[in-house]
Amino acid sequence: MTPDLLCIGSVLWDIIGRAPVHMERGTDVGGRITRLPGGVALNIAMAARAYGMTPALLSCVGRDPEGEELVAALGRLGLVTDTLYRSDDLPTDVYMAVEGANGLIAAIADAHSLEAAGDKILRPLDGLGFEGPIALDGNLTQDLLSRIATDPRFAAADLRIAPASPGKADRLMPFLGHDAATLYVNLEEAGTLLHAPQPDAPAAAAALRARGLHRALVTDGPRMAACAHPGGVLTRQPREVMVTRVTGAGDTFMAAHIAAEAGGAAPDAALERALEAAAIYVSGDSY
Repeated sequence: MTPDLLCIGSVLWDIIGRAPVHMERGTDVGGRITRLPGGVALNIAMAARAYGMTPALLSCVGRDPEGEELVAALGRLGLVTDTLYRSDDLPTDVYMAVEGANGLIAAIADAHSLEAAGDKILRPLDGLGFEGPIALDGNLTQDLLSRIATDPRFAAADLRIAPASPGKADRLMPFLGHDAATLYVNLEEAGTLLHAPQPDAPAAAAALRARGLHRALVTDGPRMAACAHPGGVLTRQPREVMVTRVTGAGDTFMAAHIAAEAGGAAPDAALERALEAAAIYVSGDSY
């Protein structure tokens, strides 16, 4: 298969515990625990595949039983996996989260193998001659992200970047001045990058754009979302839905936006489609 999207970053197993009740620290309740393929880069790839794209994955997956099972599952999903770096001595990474009716309670991302692999995951780029969009996630190390921001192979690339979590948002600072980068963040992550809390998504998107970023998309849960681009600032109100899950919602939003633009959608239509995709996802329905 010839890819039309590269997804660079975490490819791992998600272990998600969900309870249908409000939870606080120390809560012990019944619920459901699932194990699914996940990671920011993989979530974006799976959603983009559902929207008709053919993503290739650049990441590190171990040759342990968990890694073999994961790669087989991704092949069945129609993703390009021969671009993965397969390590003989690094275990397959894993992410664990607990969610309640009030959203994400806590999460731990064990992406140590991805970090240890470093720039080995980028080796397939030299032979691909790829010119399409590239989705990049913040689970990479600060050093590798800084190098990518100045790497000639990415200088004119259509870079689409997402932090892995609010705690890793500051890793993306080197991209604020990138001439072709599009950043997808929530309001908290935008505040981290700007070193100041932001009042709302439109203000945050405009502030990120003022810092030299080519384009910024900022979401704020059920509140107004915004896209700041060379033509101005677009805003849209997400559709109100009953939230049943949150892990992966931002990745779905990003993938839907990339797919919409790849299909020729105008900026306002692409933002609307991305918000609708995220609404469907958090409500628990299929893509």
